[in-house]
Amino acid sequence: MAGDGEHRDAAGSGRDGPDRETEAQIHTKLKAGEIRLYELEKQLAPVDAVRVRRGFIEHETGTTLENIGIFSIDVDRAATRNCENMIGAVQVPVGVAGPLAINGEYAKGSFWLPLATTEGALVASVNRGAGAITKSGGAEVRILHDGMTRAPVFAATGVGHAKKIADWAEAHKDDLAAIAATTTSHGKMTGLVTFVAGTSVFVRLEFDTKDAMGMNMVTIASAQVADEIAKNTGARLIALSGNMCADKKPAAINGILGRGRSVVAGVALTHELVEKVLKTDAATMIEVNYRKNLIGSARAGAMGFNAHAANVVAAMFIACGQDAAHAIDGSTCMTTIDATETGVYVAVTLPSLPVGTVGGGTGVDTQNECLKILGVAGGGTPPGANAKKFAEIVGAGVLAGELSLIGALAAQHLARAHQELGRGAKR
Repeated sequence: MAGDGEHRDAAGSGRDGPDRETEAQIHTKLKAGEIRLYELEKQLAPVDAVRVRRGFIEHETGTTLENIGIFSIDVDRAATRNCENMIGAVQVPVGVAGPLAINGEYAKGSFWLPLATTEGALVASVNRGAGAITKSGGAEVRILHDGMTRAPVFAATGVGHAKKIADWAEAHKDDLAAIAATTTSHGKMTGLVTFVAGTSVFVRLEFDTKDAMGMNMVTIASAQVADEIAKNTGARLIALSGNMCADKKPAAINGILGRGRSVVAGVALTHELVEKVLKTDAATMIEVNYRKNLIGSARAGAMGFNAHAANVVAAMFIACGQDAAHAIDGSTCMTTIDATETGVYVAVTLPSLPVGTVGGGTGVDTQNECLKILGVAGGGTPPGANAKKFAEIVGAGVLAGELSLIGALAAQHLARAHQELGRGAKR
């Protein structure tokens, strides 16, 4: 697949597209406001629009964007489906951790985890945790709940009217689900819960989105449902999203009811394995988790009770074409450690993982390759199986990261690890 950088390098050697004089004329029109940056794709092929736009930004800002203009992803797709006003791409190093043994309902076997990050020590940390899990026989992982949400907010004339709106929506759940079904052949509305705050009525709709993360799908369906509610109740639709969804914001409701794929992963470690791999002991790990992840998080008023779950979620999301802003959902993870007769049982509970293996950034070439590493690219059989498999893998990856960091803290090794790996020291 030819990338934009390759096209640029070929300039003047027979490549179709505007010549330098024409590009200069376009820059002049852009400067004068006669053409908008977003309109370039209407006049030029995407690869040329990206290059011309980048050249304009270089001139306007007095910078040279040589490296932003070198990449391998399909420009036609990225510029028209993933990013407006595209000028190039930012490259993030991708490392692998593993192999990680997973015993899930959907993810079964040994996996190499692609992690996109610029934080030194992160991949090494997850790799160590993966080693401990694999030596123990693998992570046990399960999907607890599956449902993407959207929550329109309506205005009522009074609290009595608000109650009537909520009652009507709940009584007509099946009818509203049928209306939602007319907007998609893939998704299905599976739940409806109402909340009233004075004269504001929130209708939290939940959908099975199969292998898609599904925000576009549920938004379109929710618009039709919201119109039906307004028409039949006299409610005034204020916003299609009323923040009870709750999307890309830390929210207790997602931790309680779940959003996207809700995942739990756990592993039993023996005293010998804890000592050999994590260089500490079970009792110290339990105390670190209790005082740091549980008491410390509660005292801070945190919505997550973990060591660094979002680190792994973000790295896997960026590598695998997920919406990076949803890494905040990963921060609501709860890490628990129970004492056992033979050692400890460590578990992570992630109530909100909005993931998908089709749509959005999953089709970008480099991200799609990372999904292929995990064996989850595209739609699954049956539909939804790949997204659930991917969610289980992410959950197991978070477990690996938690194990390693808690172990490092228990052994007082954290600062040393960052000194050796985070600062680029020789090793």
